[in-house]
Amino acid sequence: MDFSPSPRAADLRERVARFLAEHVEPIEADYHRDLAAARAAGTQWTPLPVIEELKAEARRQGLWNLFLPREHAGDYAARFGTDGGEGLSNVDYAPLAELTGRSAIAPLVLNCNAPDTGNMEVLLRYGTDAQREQWLEPLLDGRIRSAFTMTEPGVASSDATNMEATAVVDGDQVVINGRKWWSTGVGHPDCRIFVFMGLTDLPENQQGADRHHRHTMVLVPRDTPGVRIERLLTTMGYADEPIGHGEVSFTDVRVPAANILSGPGEAFAIAQGRLGPGRIHHCMRLVGAAEVALEHAVRRGLSRTAFGKPLVDLGGNRERIADARIAIEQARLLVLHAAWKLDQGGPRNAISEVSQIKVAVPRTALAVIDMAIQMHGGAGMSDDLPLAMSWVNARTLRLADGPDEVHQGLVARLELGKFR
Repeated sequence: MDFSPSPRAADLRERVARFLAEHVEPIEADYHRDLAAARAAGTQWTPLPVIEELKAEARRQGLWNLFLPREHAGDYAARFGTDGGEGLSNVDYAPLAELTGRSAIAPLVLNCNAPDTGNMEVLLRYGTDAQREQWLEPLLDGRIRSAFTMTEPGVASSDATNMEATAVVDGDQVVINGRKWWSTGVGHPDCRIFVFMGLTDLPENQQGADRHHRHTMVLVPRDTPGVRIERLLTTMGYADEPIGHGEVSFTDVRVPAANILSGPGEAFAIAQGRLGPGRIHHCMRLVGAAEVALEHAVRRGLSRTAFGKPLVDLGGNRERIADARIAIEQARLLVLHAAWKLDQGGPRNAISEVSQIKVAVPRTALAVIDMAIQMHGGAGMSDDLPLAMSWVNARTLRLADGPDEVHQGLVARLELGKFR
């Protein structure tokens, strides 16, 4: 196996790093201060002007939609992607995702933020020409945002077959009912389209469909009658403005059957195609966040003195720093291996590997960030540093896209199957 980036990916990595160093890092502290002021004024859901300025600069430099997959990018890469006119492999994109993970705003600035990347990949892989023209192109152009509505408050969503929300085909329409939450993206004022997953084959009228072929994904415009944002949710106190997570109700919502993605009953197949690359993106961003945390810890340990010694020379801190470096390197290699497996044979070729990173990387990031918080004392708990927000993000990812226990169960089942 070869994790070496292609010449084009190596060039993009250098350019993204330079863009972040020259344009994002110098303004990020001011951005968060301005966001806090907007929050106090109640205007935090309106993106700050600096975001649009940075987006324009990223596009000018050809650093836009970096996530576009090589096998599905087509002419979209030439019209809306990075310069060069083609997409990247998972191995090529992974180091770029790590760089964006060093910043809270870089993914949004480069049009590489969740859930839009996943939703755009769904439209690339499974959308019709009409669906792509109406929704994919404005998403790639950054004119609109999107949300993915799957998780439900009334059932254990760790088992998606528990889903109660419905998407029932009624002639040339789909009738949608139910309630979703943790729908990321609904807070953004430019959010225009939801990817909704619901039960199509109801128990009383199903015709032999197994439990993984009873669900359908449907495109639901946000302004469709019957769609209501019930509330926006905070994650351990963070609202993740301007993207946000929301609880959304759907009451007798009707959309054309032409809005179905791929076909009735295909939602689970789509979800697996969507989540595999998305988990690579999430995990590599976490590796970037862990790197930032370690850098903060080292600088703090070298610059602060307690009990007559630098902090790095107290209480086993040198060993903690060494363990953090070792763990980050292991995590990065594990993700690159999963990315390579995806490139070699698609999602079915990397089932175990993707689940492995989904368990291992958030745990690693949490441990490194926690060590950095401890090194900073009270400052580490405040929003003066990115550590607290990074810790919450890493903790969230032990649940998002499937809790640890689901992925551990899958890895164990595949491992045990080798001996049966």
